[in-house]
This record gives sequence, structure tokens and C-alpha cells, in this order.
Amino acid sequence: MNRTIGIVLLSGGLDSATVAAIARRDGYCLHGITFAYGQRHEIELQCARRLAEFFGIGDHIVIDIPSRIFSSALIRGSAMEVPKHREPLEERSIPATYVPARNTLFLAYALAYAESVSAGAIFIGANAVDFSGYPDCRPEFFSAFQTVADRGTRAGVDGDGIRIMTPIIDMKKSEIIMLGTQLGVDYSLTHSCYDPTAAGLACGACDSCILRRRGFMEAGVPDPTRYGTG
Repeated sequence: MNRTIGIVLLSGGLDSATVAAIARRDGYCLHGITFAYGQRHEIELQCARRLAEFFGIGDHIVIDIPSRIFSSALIRGSAMEVPKHREPLEERSIPATYVPARNTLFLAYALAYAESVSAGAIFIGANAVDFSGYPDCRPEFFSAFQTVADRGTRAGVDGDGIRIMTPIIDMKKSEIIMLGTQLGVDYSLTHSCYDPTAAGLACGACDSCILRRRGFMEAGVPDPTRYGTG
């Protein structure tokens, strides 16, 4: 595999933008992969395309996954409501915004893509510090998927496997923002809100908005997000 080629999972959010900047800093030539799975925050697909252009990612694939396979508050038209006005860092149960096996599916597609283009690494903006309790954002999940990649691909069996890279997994949101700012990330191109308005404004009250707002405040960096009345 080519250790200078990387696949970045580009969601259009703050974390994936920062990870793309890290990969680029580390000398990777990037391919991008984004997923449309019926998410309420479909505006993030537009942001992903803008970020791909910003980072000079010429090969950017958008993959459609049928929304009907998911039961989640994040799916457009779901009867489940996006939790609002709560303290996400105190959450002890898996929230309604969890999308079943999402990262497993995303990484499986990325793994196939990576092996096909001889990429040596897959970059994903998972975080296990300032997050909402998703089981597939934990280090042990990625360790397990690395085993899958090593044992289930020709590259892995041949001993030249594809590395699953989670460079911000142990960082606070404020630390992620400070690093991204140092690397020149334009966070006005990103979107984090789970339940934006029809005009694309962030609600300001969902878990993701709360964590984003707090991160910018703690980092001492101006927040470029356009919020609604939340």
C-alpha cells in the first residue's frame, strides 16, 4: 500500500475537517468519502463538498445508503425527536441520535475504497472525549475494526495493511478547534447541528451544537456558526 495516500471520511463537520487538515499536514494525498444516509442535517453534504474543494481533494465520492435501514432521531422523517437543552457530557445512556452501526458501515466502504486505490490509511474524525455516548466512537471499537482490516483484506493478509487513523480521539473539542485553527481550517465551511432550520441555521440546543459552542468558547476562537433561536 502507498503510505502517502489516505482516505478521509469527510462528513462536513468540525471534527472531520480537522482530521483532513492533520492528514494533509502529515503529507498524505487525500481521497474523500462522504455518506448520504437520510440525515436530518443534510446541509452537511454541501459542507463536505466545500471542504473537499478547500483541501484540494479531487477524488471525492458521495455514497448513498438507504435511510430505511436506520432507526434514529438523526434520520429525516423519524418520529424520534433530537434531544435538546441537556448536558451531553453527563449522558450515561446511548442517546436517540445514535445511528445503528453507522461507523461500521462507513469504515467498511472506506476500507474497500482504500484497498482499491492502494491507500495506506483511513482517517476518521471520531472522538471519545466530548461526544454523545456513541459506542462506535470508542477506542476499543476502532481497535476491533483494525483487526477486521488486517484479517479481512488482501493488504492485511500480505502484511502491508491499511491503518485506521483516529488522530483526535483523545482530544477535547476546544483542543481540536485550536489545532485546526493552527492548521488553517476554515470552520465557517463546517456544520455540526443535528436539527438545523429550513434556512440551514444551527438550532443551538442539540448535543452537537452545545459541544461545538462550548469548544469555541473554551478555545478562545470566534465561533463562525450561524445559530437560530436555540
